[in-house]
Amino acid sequence: MRKTFTLISVSIALSAVLFQSCTKLRGHYGTKSYEPVNRPVSPSDILLPEGYKIEMIASGLNFPSAMTFDDQGQAYVLEAGYSYGEIFTTPKLLKIEGDGKYTEIAHGGKNGPWTAVDFYEGNFYISEGGAMEGGRILKVNAKGEITNLVEGLPSYGDHHTDAVVIGKDGYIYFGQGTATNSAVVGKDNFDFGWLARKKDFHDIPCIDVTLAGENYETENVLSPDKEKVKTGAYVPYGTATVKGQVIKGSLPCTGAVMRIPLNGGPIELVASGLRNPFGLAFAPDGKLYVTENGLDTRGSRPVFGGGDYLYEIKNNAWYGWPDYAGGDSLADENFKAREIRPKSVLLKHPQQPPKPKAVFDVHSSADGFDFSSSNSFGYEGDAFVALFGDMAPNVGTVYGPVGFKIVRVNMKNGDVVDFAVNKGHKNGPASTLKTGGLERPIAAKFDNTGKALYVVDFGVLEMPEKGPAPKQRTGVIWKITKQ
Repeated sequence: MRKTFTLISVSIALSAVLFQSCTKLRGHYGTKSYEPVNRPVSPSDILLPEGYKIEMIASGLNFPSAMTFDDQGQAYVLEAGYSYGEIFTTPKLLKIEGDGKYTEIAHGGKNGPWTAVDFYEGNFYISEGGAMEGGRILKVNAKGEITNLVEGLPSYGDHHTDAVVIGKDGYIYFGQGTATNSAVVGKDNFDFGWLARKKDFHDIPCIDVTLAGENYETENVLSPDKEKVKTGAYVPYGTATVKGQVIKGSLPCTGAVMRIPLNGGPIELVASGLRNPFGLAFAPDGKLYVTENGLDTRGSRPVFGGGDYLYEIKNNAWYGWPDYAGGDSLADENFKAREIRPKSVLLKHPQQPPKPKAVFDVHSSADGFDFSSSNSFGYEGDAFVALFGDMAPNVGTVYGPVGFKIVRVNMKNGDVVDFAVNKGHKNGPASTLKTGGLERPIAAKFDNTGKALYVVDFGVLEMPEKGPAPKQRTGVIWKITKQ
């Protein structure tokens, strides 16, 4: 049954930019509260290249995460139903109406986040993150009836079942993130909430891996006595490993791009060794690309300086996680100047990982993206990527806010250029700058004509010392066109 709602109105206000010293490490901001806040919205606070304009299409959305368009060009948006900070709401698929309203097509239960959506031949295909019950790929028809095409995906940890895109070969491609930051379950996973729920959960390799026997000692966060425990890679918390130990690969696995037939069927591995393959898109030339969220400086095996990446996905390729970043070994010269150089947890590596097509700033969180396919918009063939923005201090320290914008990747040379960014002398989300611009872009999607680029803005998500504090009903949809 469909329900129609009026979009929450958002007052428009202009404020002075709040300057922040770039000589100090960025710490936390905000308070641990999930309550809605009054989010000012002002397109004039966003800087675009000359000849482009931006407008607000919808506001008051609850954790919007992705968009798609049907064959008639009608726009639809997902509300995730979950946010870091362990807040659960109802995931929804909404039709954006032209009269300032939206209509519910379908909704899920307490198993968000709904992270991505694609439309093909009359049906919607949704990736259900599966924080509580495991990830799923859903098929939703025009009546809102939901069919589970695959379920039980290993998404109980840090990262979820992410991107979904339909290929011309009749397969549904999707990304599955890893359980941990760098293959070792630790205190950070307890702080995230999931280790207390799933005490035996850990990363699952897609192919057989041979361990180096590296173990990491922590206080036992699962015991009131806090005795010391040692944990290795690809095993449950508190389990030590030995050199030469083989962990058998299986499907479904974590840290991979996989696929299933359009109407469901056996899971097939496409590529592995990816930490969090959040966004998937086919380029105009038919090649498949993925955005990867790189390693954080946290947990039992922290890594300093790993960026975010755009990769071309090649069949059966291994992209290096957890011992490589951006095609470089964590033991290489490139990491000598970095604060932490973790030892390899794998005794043998399947292959030399591919190099990324583009590298984004450390902790910028490169998420949903799309390719320009029209001269009417410009930059034909280039990728437009939503940078969600850092989650410091949880992910590590940064000198100032990183991300919070839309960037363009020149696919000929890999250059990354700002495309839509908040005005001001400093970078950051609108709530920090005290303006009405971009908050946390999570997806960029062109409409069917290729003339308009839509930006899904997740909304306000602050990072106080006690962890993520997302603000409900602060999500916005923006539309960018060429004048």
